[in-house]
Amino acid sequence: MDQLAKIKEAVLPLLNAHDIQLYDVCWTNEGRNKILQIAIMHADGSMDIDGCAEMAELISEKLDEIDVIAHEYMLEVCSPGAERVLRSLDEVKGAVNEYIYAKFISEVKGLREVKGDLLAVEDDELLIAYMDKAVKRQLRVSYQNLSLIRLSVRI
Repeated sequence: MDQLAKIKEAVLPLLNAHDIQLYDVCWTNEGRNKILQIAIMHADGSMDIDGCAEMAELISEKLDEIDVIAHEYMLEVCSPGAERVLRSLDEVKGAVNEYIYAKFISEVKGLREVKGDLLAVEDDELLIAYMDKAVKRQLRVSYQNLSLIRLSVRI
């Protein structure tokens, strides 16, 4: 089992006990500093700074206990962000009625990308409402035709 898998295995019970989901665990670098970034969220996708701070303390204690990281590092417990990537069809289904950004592999109605409201997901087909100048339109796109889909902030 690799290091990140061991970290996930150790952290998941802590998060589950607090009804918090694990979004991602990864290593990043900032200058010469190695940062272990653990992104967490509630089932509704939210996470506040107090929740991150509380979980950071618990996770830090657990990581010290299992001792799988031999080098110096900084721990960053954060939310996945307001514009987090939807990495699976299940995550996309959970984002129905949310404002999203989608980039297509092949054009759909002459578009390579769109920002709009995700109205529905049926099987693997998404229904998205978007604005074309001042006209509200809809398009259907297959999940397999997405190169990227993420939540977006409406401006």
